[in-house]
Amino acid sequence: MDIMRLVDQAKDAATVGRVFGEPVERDGVTIIPVARVAHGGGGGQGTGGQGEQGSGSGYGVAAAPAGVFVVKDGDVRWQPAVDVNRIVLGGQAVAVVLLLTLRAILKRRGRRKR
Repeated sequence: MDIMRLVDQAKDAATVGRVFGEPVERDGVTIIPVARVAHGGGGGQGTGGQGEQGSGSGYGVAAAPAGVFVVKDGDVRWQPAVDVNRIVLGGQAVAVVLLLTLRAILKRRGRRKR
């Protein structure tokens, strides 16, 4: 395992080309796709007593669409990407909090009537 080689590969992966895609032009309109890209890495090495050895490495990349820049007639407009999964998950979280709050209110009212 060569840590410096891993670092060089990580530098190559973290380029502007990973964030901005190739522009697409149709009918005088240019679209430039944009993504959110996150990189992370790790490493390790070691030797312990009594002939023990160790090593390790790791690297990860995550990308998600962020939106597109639309260039038309000299004007640039940002169009964000809609992440339906995030919207649904957020709605579910709000619903759970609402139901737990209503349950606590109803329990408290039930105790007061006794």
